[in-house]
Order: sequence, then C-alpha cells, then structure tokens
Amino acid sequence: MDKTYNPHTIEQRWYETWEQDGYFAPAGQGKPYCIMIPPPNVTGSLHMGHAFQDTLMDALTRYHRMRGDNTLWQPGTDHAGIATQMVVERQLNADDKTRHDLGREAFIERIWEWKHESGGTITRQLRRMGSSVDWGRERFTMDTGLSEAVRETFVRLYEEGLIYRGKRLVNWDPILHTAVSDLEVISEEEAGHLWHMRYPLSDGSGHLVVATTRPETMLGDTAVAVHPDDERYTALVGRTVTLPLTGREIPIIADDYVDPEFGTGCVKITPAHDFNDYEIGRRHDLPMINVLTIDACINDEAPEAYRGMDRY
Repeated sequence: MDKTYNPHTIEQRWYETWEQDGYFAPAGQGKPYCIMIPPPNVTGSLHMGHAFQDTLMDALTRYHRMRGDNTLWQPGTDHAGIATQMVVERQLNADDKTRHDLGREAFIERIWEWKHESGGTITRQLRRMGSSVDWGRERFTMDTGLSEAVRETFVRLYEEGLIYRGKRLVNWDPILHTAVSDLEVISEEEAGHLWHMRYPLSDGSGHLVVATTRPETMLGDTAVAVHPDDERYTALVGRTVTLPLTGREIPIIADDYVDPEFGTGCVKITPAHDFNDYEIGRRHDLPMINVLTIDACINDEAPEAYRGMDRY
C-alpha cells in the first residue's frame, strides 16, 4: 500500500470504471428522480460556484440512486451566445484581428473550435470532481434535438394563445448589433445635465417647458406628462403641444409617475427609448416611435412625419 494517498491514480481509475460500467445511468425501479444540471456556459472553465452546486446535486442524486429510485442526473453545456462570441473576439483582438477579417463562416468555425475546447475542459472538471452524471445523455443547448424541441414548444404555446409577438424595449448592443440580457448589463449612475426645451401649445396660446436629460430622443416623443395634482398644469391636461422640428401634435397627459418637484414638472414621454416611458405609454396607449438612423431616412423607412428630413 502506498504511504500517501494519490488521488490522481486512484480517483481517475475508479471513475472510469463507474462510467464504463454504466453505474450513473437510470436503473432503479422506484419513483423517477431527475436533475437537469444547470448547463455551464462554454466561456471558460468551472469555478467554485459550480463546484458547490454540483456537490449538492451529486449528493441528492446518489441518495436517491441508493434508495432505488429511477434516478437521472443529466449533464450538458450552454452555448452562452453573446458571451461566448465576446470571448472569441477577445482572442482575435489579441492577434490584431476582428471577426470581419475572418468572415462569417470562418468566424463561426472558430467559435465551434472554442466550444469544443471549453466544453472539453468542463467535462474533464466534472469527472475530476466525481460527479455521477449520466454521460450517455450529455447535451449541448444547440443540439438538433433540443432546437427542435424549443421550436415545437413555442409553436404549441402560440397555437394555445399563451404567447404572442409584440414590441418590447431591450438592452441593445450597438457594437454586436443584438439584444443583451439584463444579467449581462452593468448599470452605472452618471452625473447628467438637464436640458430645458419649449414645446409650443398647438393652439398658439403659449408653451410648456420640458426638462430632460435625453434631448437626443425628442423626435421619438409621443406625449408630455404632468402630475395629475400639479395645479400649474391641470388645465392643460387633454390638450396638445407641437413637437419641435416635426410639426407633429402630441397630447398632454397626467400620470402619477411624474415628480412635480423635479425640473419643471413636465416630462417628455418617449416609449421606444426609456423603460419608464414604455410603461407610461402602455398605460395611456401611446404609440412607440423609434429614433431611426440617417440611413433609414434615405431609404424612406422613417415615419411619414419625418421623411425628407436631412437628419433626426
């Protein structure tokens, strides 16, 4: 017997034996018990958080397996989408290259190469930890079978009227040109600046002064909001102002969201460019107008009120 414990020779040999003999596959006759491993992203390797949760799942799986339950702990990895793309792009940047230098097909191939490298590292780590997952059922979130299951599920939900296609605000990455999850966004507070702009009343009887930190979204305004108890503007609720530069009339609405003590007490509402404005727009059934690019104007893709403008 060796004088000291050598985990590399002992643990690896026994794990290979367990795996080859199918000890981790469902075999019990009792109640079904299944854990789908939260698939780690193929953006690198496992960390202490994975080790902690996998240890808990392994203990539960082994407990139910020893009880005779029909037990499955299914492994898999997640493609991670944007996060994986960013990892590969950083690798290219280190060689003074971009995805555009490679082209679409070569770049996708490079991502798959990284997937196999990172995924291989993850599976080796799981084996080193002794995780009793059924490797015969390993899955990847972009496997054909999983993709077909997702499409089937969405079609069924749509046919049952449980989901619908609608417009919602998203976090937009201007570099990758794609939506980004809230989990991937780091919000930071900045010292802003209030801009005061006059919005003339449509009947020519005066104007409202709107205070905003986002003057660049003005062309997407679909209302001006005031607090319903603000006596300065009570008589104006229900009337309209003319949006500067466009000649488009927008209503003056009353909403509790407005802080009468902030700025002028008049808030421009741009449902397509602010999450709070989006909710106000839903309450008051306001349209959503996106502030488009100059290219959209050139291609006549802008709203009719904006066509022909040099820029907006």
